[in-house]
Amino acid sequence: MNESFGTRLRARLDKHGPLCVGLDPSPELLHAWGLDDSPAGLDRFSRTVVDTVSDLVGVVKPQSAFYERWGSRGIAVLEQTIADLRDAGTLVLLDVKRGDIGSTMTAYAEAYLDRGSPLAADAVTLSPYLGFGSLRGAITSALASDAGVFVLARTSNPEATALQSAVAGEIYEGVRAANTGHSPLGSIGVVVGATVLDPGYPLDHLNGPVLAPGLGAQGASPADIGRLFAPVRHAVVPSASRAVLADPAKLRMRTERYRDECVHHLSS
Repeated sequence: MNESFGTRLRARLDKHGPLCVGLDPSPELLHAWGLDDSPAGLDRFSRTVVDTVSDLVGVVKPQSAFYERWGSRGIAVLEQTIADLRDAGTLVLLDVKRGDIGSTMTAYAEAYLDRGSPLAADAVTLSPYLGFGSLRGAITSALASDAGVFVLARTSNPEATALQSAVAGEIYEGVRAANTGHSPLGSIGVVVGATVLDPGYPLDHLNGPVLAPGLGAQGASPADIGRLFAPVRHAVVPSASRAVLADPAKLRMRTERYRDECVHHLSS
């Protein structure tokens, strides 16, 4: 790769709109699709979603936990899913929420960001709660590999409010500093839930992307996306999972609808 993640993301958002589809193959969802809760069902589900939506959206976000629970067989499906998305030209945002220090964080970066790894994604989610500085090695690895990271800042689960409110400023400022001087968009982003009423920071100062999970089943609407993220309309990546995945017969239609409604509310 010769282009940074921020540059590639900017191009994909311009071409396909902002919507990200979250790939969350829970046991309940596999059963709703009439599939076995097994590595074979996981593989069938993942291939169907990739085949159906990869030409509609710029980003797909596999949730690693639903693959990891099957051990090596699930990881093999995840590796194939990542390869299939790359073959389709879709950016892979792997939701792993890793966060550690020293050599352990370096090992996570090698697993998920280094180009030679079969699990290498275009970007990953990271947890900063061992201190933002603990992520510097992963950020350095990401930039060296033309990859990106999204750092948890203000998630939508109510249990996180007190903790995240106390430390969000450090996280935002760390991301802002990491993106200084990068154009058209920095490669270091934040995660801000689409149901968070006040992110507590001017997001347009970050010069980076904002992943906004919570669209659909968690209660946020495309209109909410338009209101909350208007200052970063060019950089927000709203993510929908269950809202589009619930019915395989309606997967393509629902993906198109959420994509088009997000485009409308972010451009009006």
